Amino acid sequence: MRIARHFLLALMLGGACAAQAQEGGDTQARIDYAYQTEDGNSLADLVQNLTAQVKSDPQDINARYHLAHAQYRAGQLSNERRARGAEAAFSDCIDELKPVLDKNAGSVEAMVLQSACYAALADLKSLEAVLLRSRAADRLKAALKLEPRNPRAVLLLAMQEMRGARPGSAESQKGFAQLLAAAQLFEQSSGTRLDAPGWGHAEAYLALGRELKTRGDHLGARNWIEKALIAAPDYKLAQRQLASLTKP
Repeated sequence: MRIARHFLLALMLGGACAAQAQEGGDTQARIDYAYQTEDGNSLADLVQNLTAQVKSDPQDINARYHLAHAQYRAGQLSNERRARGAEAAFSDCIDELKPVLDKNAGSVEAMVLQSACYAALADLKSLEAVLLRSRAADRLKAALKLEPRNPRAVLLLAMQEMRGARPGSAESQKGFAQLLAAAQLFEQSSGTRLDAPGWGHAEAYLALGRELKTRGDHLGARNWIEKALIAAPDYKLAQRQLASLTKP
């Protein structure tokens, strides 16, 4: 009888964990879809709902991570239209991840996302850019030390290496090699994980396609941009990039 009760309890706990994983996966998918379809209203709703969820349960680390991710995406969409709104979103992303890292200093995914938000904020705040980029680099270095094959970390490293690099320079070649490595790592990882971050696939493929286009390899560019659209069929930026390849 005791064994049966333990078995029933295990099933109940397993079901609860599965439900939480499914909920996390659904939230992640909604954030990605809103970003890829450039739906700022849906992202704003997600930020509002996740903020309420975190307020009701400040210990919900997963909700904090999803909120930070939604804020990061909102900042990216706002960047070209409302710099002030983008600054606030990236700053909120950074702040939201601090309790996550306080609770788990070895959270690689939190480090990676916070690094991305620091780097994005540095692009908007010239007076603080050096400090913000230093913090972004520190977070990324710590993440890569723990998980050198984390695809999101490698993708950020590639973008860091290529930032401002002259075409054909050693820095540019190193960054391109990192970008190719990131795309390959994403190909080897799951794009539909429910209980862990899975963002970045389509972005890595698109970034590689765009870089190949600048290098004159239009066939290679098409292949990788099409892969981005296989991973995210409604990704508007990838759609525009693919259309640009067909223009005379």
